Amino acid sequence: MTAFSVWAPRAGEVAVEVGGAHHPMGPDGDRGWYGAEVPGAGPGDEYRFVIDGDALPDPRSPWQPAGVGGPSRLVDHGAFAWGDQGWAGFDLAGAVLYELHVGTFSPEGTFEGVARRLDHLVDLGVDAVELLPVNQFPGRWGWGYDGVGLFAPHQPYGGPDGLKALVDACHRRGLGVVLDVVYNHLGPAGNHLARFGPYFTARYHTPWGDAVNLDGPGSDEVRSFFYDNALMWLRDYHVDALRLDAVHGFVDTSATHLLEQLAQAVDSLAAHLGRPLHLIAESDLNDPRVVRTRAAGGLGMRAQWSDDFHHALHAVLTGERSGYYGDFGSVADVATALRQGFVYAGRYSAYRGRTHGRADPSLRGDQLLGYLQDHDQVGNRARGERISALASLDRVKVGAALVLTSPFVPMLFAGEEWAASTPFPYFCDHDDPGLAEAVRAGRRAEFAGFGWDPEAIPDPQAPATFESARLDWDEPARPPHADVLAWYRRLLALRRQQPGLRAGPLGEVATRHDDQARWLVVERGPVAVAANLGWAPARLDVRGRLLAASQAGVAAEPGGPLTLPPDSVAVVDRTGAG
Repeated sequence: MTAFSVWAPRAGEVAVEVGGAHHPMGPDGDRGWYGAEVPGAGPGDEYRFVIDGDALPDPRSPWQPAGVGGPSRLVDHGAFAWGDQGWAGFDLAGAVLYELHVGTFSPEGTFEGVARRLDHLVDLGVDAVELLPVNQFPGRWGWGYDGVGLFAPHQPYGGPDGLKALVDACHRRGLGVVLDVVYNHLGPAGNHLARFGPYFTARYHTPWGDAVNLDGPGSDEVRSFFYDNALMWLRDYHVDALRLDAVHGFVDTSATHLLEQLAQAVDSLAAHLGRPLHLIAESDLNDPRVVRTRAAGGLGMRAQWSDDFHHALHAVLTGERSGYYGDFGSVADVATALRQGFVYAGRYSAYRGRTHGRADPSLRGDQLLGYLQDHDQVGNRARGERISALASLDRVKVGAALVLTSPFVPMLFAGEEWAASTPFPYFCDHDDPGLAEAVRAGRRAEFAGFGWDPEAIPDPQAPATFESARLDWDEPARPPHADVLAWYRRLLALRRQQPGLRAGPLGEVATRHDDQARWLVVERGPVAVAANLGWAPARLDVRGRLLAASQAGVAAEPGGPLTLPPDSVAVVDRTGAG
């Protein structure tokens, strides 16, 4: 016997359909819940909820084997044979994350395909895998940010057991797992939540339409929908951390913000499980309250992404100044990011036309993720070019060194470590021709506004666009990719070997720079990182033992200064340099 329940305060008549048979559901309490017990129903059985005569998937469906519009299927989470009993979690402050998209990471495009390449990640030296959204979304492939089955792992990737097997394999190899989840909106295709209850509200408008209802009538159950989802991934799938997409998209005037409520629930689960669990936010507000502790009046996120550091570094390396890159471009901006986390911390932003951000001297480096690339910054370009298509490999090596020796928690984007030639454009697979054309036209109109030829923008619906993003695993063994891979491995090894290179207090970071000559020196305890992005060699007062150099022409004189060719970087141990 299985007990079915659903929140449907807007429904007049509710039933559950199991095996073709309808079972009426009665009210359960006074908040709009309905329930029924169905004899003989169990794991593997398919079902739908019938709302006023319409059969719909379960909003909390644990499995959608036939896609977002198909029947839901029951899952017994206790039946999977886990082998990670010795896993104790991972320390975010000492970690390097590796972001990947399951569908393009391997030829198979599945959870199993990722698992088969975990040895590469272990040899590389990263500590945790960050998966782009894997909940059920429309079609065979996509980024996953238009998901609607938030409780169901994407069937083409391998479904519930496939994800569990991947997490288990990661843990047995010493790798943590971070999962990207999207709670600020749901996709347009297959989204029936409004038929069940007030999940959305027209009181607030967002880039995705009506806002998720977090503070209006019925919002208690809407909020429970999201934090129950978060706890499910952490508990039933053994995931170690969640990356919360675009939390600035939440409109929540409640006395207890959804993020604070979620942080409290996750902390309680971590205490129960006896291992650390982390919440990492994506926010473009530059507001330190996101990561400030709840006791200090913050929202209690463990960390957040740092787009300012990315933008400052990208603008210096590539020379781009369009869009938000117009707010950046100086070596001084990179230095500021490394010292205080946010470049815009109460500073006027020409791009926004207003003062942006807030300074906080208590902000720590381990509360920020730093990266040279991520899925957004690559994929939201018209053609999805990686930085290795926009800057020389010498400059890419400089950028990698500044990220992997930074005071932040570094994150790599899959393929970055060998300067993958494959792009990562936006792609989707909508069955509805009208929706497919709307997405296609919207992308072209968006980038036409930036001066791109609309006809040159890859069709997001074309299978070739998706296939173009699939990593080529023959590249890491070939020049010049092998040389870049060796550099990344060397930097990751140094971060493990040098305690001073762990993510840590920003107040302990010292910088020197010259914007005209375009050089930067970053000092972190006994280690100095010197970069020259100028057009002439730079002779810098950095003394000590050379630990790593991106070019053969880097010269460290005994007891003397450091000479850097153009577009080069060196890591120096200053211990005993005098």
